[in-house]
Amino acid sequence: MNEKVIITGGSGRLGRAVVAGFAHAGHHVVSLDRTLPEDPLDDVDYRSVDLLDAAATCALFKEATPQAVVSLAAMAVPFMAPEEVLLRTNATIAHNVTSAAVESGATRVVLASSPSIMGYGSPGGWKPGKLPLDETETPRPWHAYGLSKYVAEQIGAMFAAKMGPASTVKFASFRPCYVIAEEEWAGAITQQGHTVAERLADPKLSAPALFNYVDARDVTDFLLLLLERFDRVENGSVFFVGAKDAMATSPLSELIPEIYPELAELAANLTGDSPAFSIEKARSVIGWEPKRSWRTELKQLV
Repeated sequence: MNEKVIITGGSGRLGRAVVAGFAHAGHHVVSLDRTLPEDPLDDVDYRSVDLLDAAATCALFKEATPQAVVSLAAMAVPFMAPEEVLLRTNATIAHNVTSAAVESGATRVVLASSPSIMGYGSPGGWKPGKLPLDETETPRPWHAYGLSKYVAEQIGAMFAAKMGPASTVKFASFRPCYVIAEEEWAGAITQQGHTVAERLADPKLSAPALFNYVDARDVTDFLLLLLERFDRVENGSVFFVGAKDAMATSPLSELIPEIYPELAELAANLTGDSPAFSIEKARSVIGWEPKRSWRTELKQLV
C-alpha cells in the first residue's frame, strides 16, 4: 500500500537511504531537514524546517497530512556539542515531531534511538546482565547523546500510554546499530573517520560499540516492513536493528575477552560470527531479516 510518509532527517547518512528506499517502494515521501540534499530525488518532496520550532513543525505536518512518520532527525554523534545542548536538542526534536505527527492525523510513528543507550564504553565501567544484548536489558546511558535517545524512546511510550490501548495511533522505536552507507562498502570514510576495511583490520576500532553494525538499506527494509506490519507490534515497542553477524573477522568469544576481560564469561557463547546485539525480536514480531553483511558487501579488505 502506497502512503504519504514524512521522514525527518532525510538529508542525513541514514536518512538518504531511507528516503530513497521509501520512494522506490512507491510511497509519497516528504523529507524534512534543515538543509536540502545536494542530489535530491525527483519523486521526493523536500522541505527545510527547524524541528526545534514546535509551531512550525506542527503547521508543516498538518499541511502534509502524513499517514506515517519516521523520525530520524537528531544530533547524530556523542559529544558533537555541549552535553546540555545535545540533550535539549534531541529530546525537543523527538517530542515536537511525535506531537506534530499525532496532531496531523498520522497513525504510525517510528522514532530512531541508538544502541549506545545501553551504556557500553562508560568510563565508570560497564557489565550488562547478558550477551547478546536484547530489548529486555535495562539501558544505562552515560552521556547526553545516549540519554537523549532513551528519552526519545520514552516519548513514544508516553504518547502510547497517554492515548491508551484503544488508540488507532501506534508508536515504536528502533535502535539501529553502527550504520554503514552503501558507498562506504566501496571505501568511503565511515562516521568515525575510518573505512570499513580499517575497522575490520583493527578490532580496537569497533570494540567500543561491541562490533555492532548494520547496512543502511537493511534499516530501510526494517522500517518498510514495520509500517506494513504495525498491527503485530505492541504499542510503544522498541527493536534492535543490526546485522546478523559482528563487524569482526574473529569470533567475539575470542575478541571481547582480549579487550574487555570483565566481559569474558558473558561473551563465551558469542561463537562463530554471532553479534553482541540480538535481532530476534524484530525477526519474531515482524519477520524482518537483514540481507547484507560485510562478508558480502565489502569490496576490498586492507
